Amino acid sequence: MEQSDQSEQSPSRPFWLLFYGALAFSTFQLVTAAFSPVSTTVVRALHVGFLFLLIYCQYDLRGVKQERPSWLGITLGLFGLGLAFYHWIYEGELILRAGELNQWDWIIGIATLILVFDASRRMMGWALPGICLAFLAYSLFGEYLPGSFQHRGYDLEQVISQLAFGTEGLYGTPTYVSSGYIFLFILFGAFLEQAGMLKLFNDLALGLVGSSRGGPGKVSVISSGLMGTINGSGVANVVSTGQFTIPLMKRFGYRSEFAGAVEATSSMGGQIMPPVMGAVAFIMAETINVPYLDITKAALIPALLYFFTVFWMVHLEAGRAGLMGLAKEDCPNPLAALRARWYLLLPLVVLVALLFSGFTPLFSGMVGLALTVVLILGSGLASRISATLWRVMFWLGLGVACATFNQYGITAIFVVVTVLVVLIFLGRDRGVLKTAVDALYHGALHALPVGIACALVGVIIGVISLTGVATTVAGHIIDLGEHSLMLSLLLTMLTCLVLGMGIPTIPNYIITSSIAAPALLDLGVPLIVSHMFVFYFGIMADLTPPVALAAFAASPIARASGMAIGMKALQIAIAGFLVPFMAVYDPALMLQGDPTWAAIVYISIKALLAVTLWGMGSIGFWRGRLAWWERIAMIAAACVLVVKLPYSDELGFAIALVLLAQHWWRWRNAAPVPAQSPS
Repeated sequence: MEQSDQSEQSPSRPFWLLFYGALAFSTFQLVTAAFSPVSTTVVRALHVGFLFLLIYCQYDLRGVKQERPSWLGITLGLFGLGLAFYHWIYEGELILRAGELNQWDWIIGIATLILVFDASRRMMGWALPGICLAFLAYSLFGEYLPGSFQHRGYDLEQVISQLAFGTEGLYGTPTYVSSGYIFLFILFGAFLEQAGMLKLFNDLALGLVGSSRGGPGKVSVISSGLMGTINGSGVANVVSTGQFTIPLMKRFGYRSEFAGAVEATSSMGGQIMPPVMGAVAFIMAETINVPYLDITKAALIPALLYFFTVFWMVHLEAGRAGLMGLAKEDCPNPLAALRARWYLLLPLVVLVALLFSGFTPLFSGMVGLALTVVLILGSGLASRISATLWRVMFWLGLGVACATFNQYGITAIFVVVTVLVVLIFLGRDRGVLKTAVDALYHGALHALPVGIACALVGVIIGVISLTGVATTVAGHIIDLGEHSLMLSLLLTMLTCLVLGMGIPTIPNYIITSSIAAPALLDLGVPLIVSHMFVFYFGIMADLTPPVALAAFAASPIARASGMAIGMKALQIAIAGFLVPFMAVYDPALMLQGDPTWAAIVYISIKALLAVTLWGMGSIGFWRGRLAWWERIAMIAAACVLVVKLPYSDELGFAIALVLLAQHWWRWRNAAPVPAQSPS
């Protein structure tokens, strides 16, 4: 088996405490997920403790990443991990005296809160900690506010008890999901990446569309979308796949800002593409208490529309600029790529089958991860067997050994993995073991921004639960929506976009779902649609200037302004703005409301036509260049198809038919735009 294709490997040997701490973190999460030896309260506390250790071993006081931590960083990291053991050792006593803090409770609670804020600030900057500090200040001083936002008042003991020891604060639902589902799926993606999944996806994309018009841009859409389905992190996806796709697009004539925008938009879309989606999907399932399968079903059609839009924009831009694809002989054979690494798809197939069979994400993720590890280790041993017959016998025996899972549970898989590790170690084939160790190490590091954001945003959830401020805000949105649902939707969208200026998708979703989503539900928007609405605009916030985290992640690779990339990404990702509104007015787009097949097909075609028209009007090209009035008319027709008014659909379809027919007739005999050669 070929070893990792990662470009993200550490340039030098990591600091020993960071390295072994990351391995211990991954091992702890695997053991607790498989065997549940301690309570969920202890798991959450130790999860946050490991986050402290690894963050303080990486980031200095200014938030700058460092190769070797200072003694202060090491001390704070070990102290933060030690705080978690207080919840383990005194778990029973803490339950008995819930709400009544003794002296040590005060010290541990205040110290934990300070470390959560400081660790988040070091890793993500001041945006999210600043918002959470505002909520914390509201819990302590909100009784002095005028009007409807005034609360009855809470003393410091109540606030610390709620945030540092309850299950609605730092250790609430987001941390529960982070310490369970999210970490497993991040580790799952890390193992697949280390095993060469990125190269498989790139080769498949190159082989399928690389030679078509504007092929390099389409390669980015497919490979980034596929990678997003297994890692669920848009910004991390930009950094990994963008190293390959952005230079390829620029070499074949795409402008720097357009290349960066295509990669950023495609990578962010991975969070809404079933079956894995991003971490938010797991939190959403727990928050609204619906099966994860229902979330993936609701996201399917909008996700396909999203990626169709990006693909369509790339195609139109290539036509407008006359960009050709790669030479056929320079594109890898997709069948050859599959033959070389087909086994890497097996864990994904099993994961999808389990999720769609009704198994929990925890069980499905654990089985998928176990299968991935067995395949990586097994491939390392099988590569040393020259005879085909013996190689087949080896895989059959390994399959039979793994099948004992049905009788002995996950213990059987752990035994199989242990035996494989011992055999590889005795055979001195350290390369395969290094792949597994690197996956454990990088998986733990990839989980840090998600985990610390989930812990810190627990402050907001705790304050909302304590003070009931969400009811007040929701009341104002409902009052507005009684006069115009569109105004309520626009207000919610703006809230998501403004909050997203500097904070990740997860806390953005948690804040807006706690405040705005219940208001949309009261206005008659279905439960899943209301939460998907705020989820989508949380993702769009990472593409929206002036912050645009995904766009600025692509900036150094594309060597273009992050602001310019963000503005172009908004143009490309228009489906992310149109589809949520269409789903609110017609929930059949998200398979909600018990729709008929006819209703689903109709709304899907209408949405497809809307984003197609918007793409043509935005780029200014279809079969040939569009006149200025054609561009305005196409965008207007797309907007008419989005709104839900009497005869708006009929008007939109009629305008679209006339525009498309006249443009096709005008350019029916036109020669194609001359192709540009790659520079």
